[in-house]
Amino acid sequence: MHWNIQKSPALNCEIEVPGDKSISHRSVILSAISTGPCVVRGFLASEDCLATMAAIKSLGVLVERPNATTLIIHGSGGKFTPPTADIDCGNSGTTMRLLSGLLAGQPFTSRLTGDPSLSKRPMKRVIDPLTTMGAKLTAEGANDRPPLRIDGAALQAIDYQSPVASAQVKSAVLLAGLFASGTTSVTEPVLSRDHTERMLEYFGIPPVRSGLKVSVTGGARPQPRDFRVPGDISSAAFWLVAAAASPGAHLRVNQVGLNPSRTGLLAVLTRMGARVREFIHSNHGEPIGTVDIEGASLKATHIGGKEIPNVIDELPILAVAAALAHGVTTISDAAELRVKETDRLAAIAGHLRAMGVAVVEKPDGLEITGSGTLKGARLDSLGDHRIAMSFAIAGLFAEGETVITGTECVNTSYPGFFEVLKQVAASGGKSEATVVRLEEVLAAALD
Repeated sequence: MHWNIQKSPALNCEIEVPGDKSISHRSVILSAISTGPCVVRGFLASEDCLATMAAIKSLGVLVERPNATTLIIHGSGGKFTPPTADIDCGNSGTTMRLLSGLLAGQPFTSRLTGDPSLSKRPMKRVIDPLTTMGAKLTAEGANDRPPLRIDGAALQAIDYQSPVASAQVKSAVLLAGLFASGTTSVTEPVLSRDHTERMLEYFGIPPVRSGLKVSVTGGARPQPRDFRVPGDISSAAFWLVAAAASPGAHLRVNQVGLNPSRTGLLAVLTRMGARVREFIHSNHGEPIGTVDIEGASLKATHIGGKEIPNVIDELPILAVAAALAHGVTTISDAAELRVKETDRLAAIAGHLRAMGVAVVEKPDGLEITGSGTLKGARLDSLGDHRIAMSFAIAGLFAEGETVITGTECVNTSYPGFFEVLKQVAASGGKSEATVVRLEEVLAAALD
């Protein structure tokens, strides 16, 4: 599949985005180990999240799906049946790492596999702590790569000092801690996303936090709860940048998650000169609300240090914002991007250069000289959904046609993205805001 994209006037629209990917994964897992039925609404029906749902079903958990975005999960209290085949995690690193924590304490052997992209991603960061707890995890690929064999065992609590700020690592250890004897703690160098901690509390198992340290005590099981997944701000990020970088543009995103550990993108766009307002309407475990953004002539900034864990998924689209800003933007402390679906630092640098942008690639970041102008180019997604979507947005600002190839990978996180792109582009220059209806987009994408 490929997309053909033309330059568009400043957009003027109101949208909702599909359910949060990170929260969808966790809602399935915590519901599965709860002590009764849970209804999950707003579930992201993407390939990644469907892989987590299929994995839970393969462990004997009953999952009903009355419609595309609603699940009824009959929690098993954490007692699973051994899978009869390998568990396919597809392209989802979140699925593989969180399931590793869940399966480490089970009294059977399981094997997690993935597609060629996932099979290149390192698993040592979860293997080390889970092995210390008593499970045996064996990476069958070279250099601690998948497939991953898990020989579950009776687990002992640990006080883990994580070398990286990673919500996936933290979540894997905390999930294993629910099945361990004693109190399990994870201390991070800086705080990463806290969805797991918030959801544990919502499901009746409040973790204990002290600074950078969070702890859970083994033996507790989540209580049955119904849950609504908020819109994914990482998906909204593409439209937010499209509006922010275009003077005269206006965008409203409704029913989006505004967890403070995920709104680093808004802080970056604000200091680049965009006019951003947040309105929180509800705080039911996860804060949900509206973001209003007006475009401006953006200026360069520095992105690095403690804010990196909270913008790690948004750095590809923020790099596009940097190319459209005036001045030299630097991104540092982001070596993590080299072990995502592709080497995202190399991909961003190569694709921006193809669009006429001066970029210096560094071991842990980029130096981007923005001029506000781009030229169309033919670009490969490299099998990475965020690269595909980020450069599709770049195409809205480029002189000449931009072609993005290999776009089927976008279904791992944002079904219907290109349909929204077409409606957003068509809103450009209109005096009345175009309303992009999520239900219609998802119905067409998932049909």
